[in-house]
Amino acid sequence: MVNVVQYAQGNQIVELMQQPTEQRDTTWLHKAVQQAILLELATLPPYLCGMWSIDDTSVKANQVRTALRKIVFDEMSHLGIACNLLTTIGGTPLLTGETRVPGYPGPLPGGVRPDLTVFLSGLTPDSVEMYAKIEKPDHPVTLDAPAAYTSIGAFYTAILKAFRANPKLITGKRQVERDMAHHGSGNSLERLETLADVELAITVIKEQGEGTSTSPENPYPGGQGELAHYYAFLKVLEILQPPNPDQIKPPPQIKTLPMGVVPHGGWSRKSPGVPASALDSFNRTYSDMLSLLEQAWQQPASGPAADLLQDAVDKMGALRKPARDLMKIALPDSSGKNYGPEFRYVAP
Repeated sequence: MVNVVQYAQGNQIVELMQQPTEQRDTTWLHKAVQQAILLELATLPPYLCGMWSIDDTSVKANQVRTALRKIVFDEMSHLGIACNLLTTIGGTPLLTGETRVPGYPGPLPGGVRPDLTVFLSGLTPDSVEMYAKIEKPDHPVTLDAPAAYTSIGAFYTAILKAFRANPKLITGKRQVERDMAHHGSGNSLERLETLADVELAITVIKEQGEGTSTSPENPYPGGQGELAHYYAFLKVLEILQPPNPDQIKPPPQIKTLPMGVVPHGGWSRKSPGVPASALDSFNRTYSDMLSLLEQAWQQPASGPAADLLQDAVDKMGALRKPARDLMKIALPDSSGKNYGPEFRYVAP
């Protein structure tokens, strides 16, 4: 077994992509898939904050909430698929540790899109623009000019090529299974025992996020006409901030809890009235969830693995109410903004 320790910060993905194709061996693949796991994890907190901040039951709000919920479920599935990709080649997913778990605000893990800072806030045009940049393909079908940077999808393409060059590494061991077909036709966690299984799994991750080279639709949808994440976020942006020919931004179309942007290091615990206990409790629950996920992919038997995964899912569900409670507490700076979850890892 290859012992790989990778961190959320740094340029590991950039360095991996610069390595010649013929040198992308077992060690390269272990490192690359671990970075893919951290990439999937990094997307969840910002998307969840946006979804949880919606405080409206209008038709438009429900459209946005539904779109975000589908994307969040896809990303949770992608995280699990990436973990199965690592264990099938003998690796062990690493999802805990203060220097490993993505922090906010900050870059995407591994140096992907170095011009992008990922932050936590309520749902705003700025936050949705950031979501779309995370998911943006190298060659969006709705744009003429190709992008000048490497996308997450391009990184997965490199991973797939390495699997194709090393198919004998695929063992099908320590695979966590879960039926999630009700969230989308490609969302279930299934055993990855062959190269064909791996190819389908990576294709699902790429095309649910970026669409295909010819269509913006999600080829593995939970419902008819569902857009891939990048294009779904552009649609959400149109709902939040309809195009204005006079270039004057109209007021937001959806009522949200005004969560501010979480600062570096988290909210100050020195301010009067700071909900320190609630913030710390949220971080503890989030960290416990990550530990449960990590333990699930360490199990040699499917039964205990499935139980641990269910415990992690329950922990995730338990985060919504305390997050929204924090989003209702005003910051002490008279900014009109409120607190919100920090999604910081804390050691047990």
